[in-house]
Amino acid sequence: MDKFLSLTSELYRYLVGHCSPRPPVLDELARETQALGSISIMQIAPEQGALLTLLVRVANVRSAVEVGTFTGYSSLCIALGLPLEGRLLCCDVNAEWTTIARRYWEKAGVANRIELRLAPALDTLRTLPKSPSIDFSFIDADKANYRAYYEELLPRTRQNGLIVFDNVLWGGTVVDPVQRGEEVEALRQLNDWLAQDPRVEVVMLPIADGLTLARKK
Repeated sequence: MDKFLSLTSELYRYLVGHCSPRPPVLDELARETQALGSISIMQIAPEQGALLTLLVRVANVRSAVEVGTFTGYSSLCIALGLPLEGRLLCCDVNAEWTTIARRYWEKAGVANRIELRLAPALDTLRTLPKSPSIDFSFIDADKANYRAYYEELLPRTRQNGLIVFDNVLWGGTVVDPVQRGEEVEALRQLNDWLAQDPRVEVVMLPIADGLTLARKK
């Protein structure tokens, strides 16, 4: 039996309002990002950020990787969930947007937990040790390379580690056969692959633009 709920704006605000209170620094960062204009749509939703923090805490994450940092909202959420000795590696190519991120990491007191590498993410990931030492990864970058990022990260992820993918529903277009763009096709192929990949256990969640959680077996 199908069981799902369509969210109205009123119900969505109710949902967000009944999460634990966000640190004020996250709201400050969200406002500054929104002032950038239409590009601000790249920031994750607040409930996604709350989930990332909770997952990092529940999984007792010590080593995390983020592919696609933008202005730093998701990285800040991940870092806030890390213990003092935890570390987050952020991969991005845009110095302008990540300058905003760095400022808010400092303001939140977590800059010492975060390393930012400005380079193509695949180049950065391929320099990492090949031993399984990563506890948690969040992928939110160019969709065409999602599968490539996954294949670099999975062997480096410990057993029971998590890899989280954003935008897996791509505005609902993944089920629209008329849509044939590069990004939607890449996401369809990734979604199909993950669902049958024996190396992981997967759940897709209808949060914001869709999140997939993959646990390494």
